[in-house]
Amino acid sequence: MKKIILLAFGLLIFYSCLNNNDNSDSYGYEYLPIDEATTPANFTFGETDTITIKYSLPNGCYAFDRLYYEVKDTTRIVAVTALVNLSEDCTQAIIQDEFEFLVTANQEEDYVFKFFKGTDSAGENIFEEVVVPVN
Repeated sequence: MKKIILLAFGLLIFYSCLNNNDNSDSYGYEYLPIDEATTPANFTFGETDTITIKYSLPNGCYAFDRLYYEVKDTTRIVAVTALVNLSEDCTQAIIQDEFEFLVTANQEEDYVFKFFKGTDSAGENIFEEVVVPVN
């Protein structure tokens, strides 16, 4: 009798953990182009400066999720990661916003920022490069 109760309880727990919602594909992520980036004229080694980026959300289904920031040697690749709601009707209004992030100059070499600008007709990524010297 204990084994049957234990088995029934185990099946109940297993069933309750199943995802019965069919909303698994209702959200996605997309990289958005940076409209404009404002960087300092130079960095001072060991100090922190602010970089401001401006971006546009294409419609009401898009929301800022996080900043994509990849470090490769002296290069920094920067893009906006947006959360996209795929299951709703969306407002068609373009929403423009900005985001500030801090950069601490912890290298003595110049920083090369590559700001994502979108893709070309061949699907290749386009970047705007900005070099910020370090004093």
